[in-house]
Amino acid sequence: MSRTDVRRLGARAVRVRVVPGAVEALRARLAAEPLPGQRELVPGGETITVLFDGARSAGEAERILSAMEPPEPRVADGPLVEIGVVYDGEDLRDVAELLGTDPAGVVRMHTERSWHVGFLGFAPGFAYLRSAEPGPEIARRSSPRVRVPAGSVGLAGEYSAVYPRTSPGGWQLIGRTEAELWSLDRDPPALLVPGARVRFTAVRERIVVPEAPAPPDPGPAPTSGLLVRATGLQSLVEDLGRPGLAAIGVTRSGAADRAALRQANRLVGNPEHAAGIENVGGGVELVAVGEQVVAVSGADAELVVEAPDGHWRTVERGRPFALDDGDLLEIGPVTAGLRVVIAVRGGIDVPPVLGSRSTDTLAHLGPGPITAGAVLPVGRAPRTAVGVPETVPAVPDGSRPTVLGVTPGPDAGLFPDGAWEHLLDEEWEVTPQSDRVGVRLTGRPLERFGGEVQSQALVPGAIQVPPSGHPVVFVVDHPTTGGYPVLAVVAEEYLDRLAQLPLGSMVSFADGR
Repeated sequence: MSRTDVRRLGARAVRVRVVPGAVEALRARLAAEPLPGQRELVPGGETITVLFDGARSAGEAERILSAMEPPEPRVADGPLVEIGVVYDGEDLRDVAELLGTDPAGVVRMHTERSWHVGFLGFAPGFAYLRSAEPGPEIARRSSPRVRVPAGSVGLAGEYSAVYPRTSPGGWQLIGRTEAELWSLDRDPPALLVPGARVRFTAVRERIVVPEAPAPPDPGPAPTSGLLVRATGLQSLVEDLGRPGLAAIGVTRSGAADRAALRQANRLVGNPEHAAGIENVGGGVELVAVGEQVVAVSGADAELVVEAPDGHWRTVERGRPFALDDGDLLEIGPVTAGLRVVIAVRGGIDVPPVLGSRSTDTLAHLGPGPITAGAVLPVGRAPRTAVGVPETVPAVPDGSRPTVLGVTPGPDAGLFPDGAWEHLLDEEWEVTPQSDRVGVRLTGRPLERFGGEVQSQALVPGAIQVPPSGHPVVFVVDHPTTGGYPVLAVVAEEYLDRLAQLPLGSMVSFADGR
């Protein structure tokens, strides 16, 4: 395995490129004999990305992997999963015409081939299935559909896949199945996992995908909590996320400004991973149900507490303060930064999903966005002292460009000469389309070579460059894999600052090597 096949993806990840048939062999080897500090393995189209517990472990692994002999391609030998399909997809006839056959020929091609899971990405449980037998590559639709129903079976490139939930998509749809690809009641939740073999069978009966069950009865209102009177632009429940699930298509998610959540939790005496509220832009109004202790960090905004009798007082970020039953906390519009983080002693006590109370806006995991009128339950207070006041780190105010340190990405060599310098020299504007998935930038477009790369793992801070030439800097709800080249990666110490970039502000990048 040559040195150029092993490249860093930020501080804690190493990407290894192999021939497509060897991806499963390398994944199996590293799963059986993990490297020191290894935390996750994320297969891609022709890569394995290994995530580590720190930069030192990643550096040592880079040396070990560079010296490792490339694995021989192997035939997947994992469990066999049979999926019954009704072949009546909207694109079946178009695919048949493309292949110079009839719909029955497409069905034979799909059912007679042995498939295996290459990797998962795009959405939780969305498995990219590859066949050992050579076959045609099917072009994606020129115009993606806004809504592809759950259970749809599709083809794109060399892959086949089943959509685990309703979502947008550009794959050619040839059928549908009632197989449940993703279920939180199953361990693991994904039906198809790396290494699994898949056999499609044609069934005659029309399959009806069952509707989602009705949400459970929320039960009586909490006796201790926060009544939400206003949410601002967006308010979410977030903790430190759900690491370790990228291989089944689930990113870590969690608080976008992790340092702000840790600080707010320290101030109220919580463990650092307790769930709090992350709000965009301010405008939050919360009424205490029972006595509460609260702290606010992150973006700068005016904080006012109004008692039921009309008396009011101002409070400060970075200091814990008490709310009596019925007190109203009003958080004004942000004057610097973007995201306000609110912690309450005991933590927001909503049910965890896959070990975390975080809302993942891309994968639709965890609690839904907070709505006005909801009462957020608060857990039992910890047996620790309330923290002492702290200085809240400065956040970008938009008065001058925010500088973020970056290191070259694993695909920097796929860009024309001068692309790295262009990235560093340009001042980029944060567009209103930015969110927890990615900060989208506009400026003088970057040049790039045509085409895409095979889907490969992403990390927070990865700067992907789509054909438009306008960079996208991924944040905490990024997809687990992506198909555009990564020119650079924002250094870890700048990720919290990235999460606080105001919309419309300017940002520039500095060489962080």
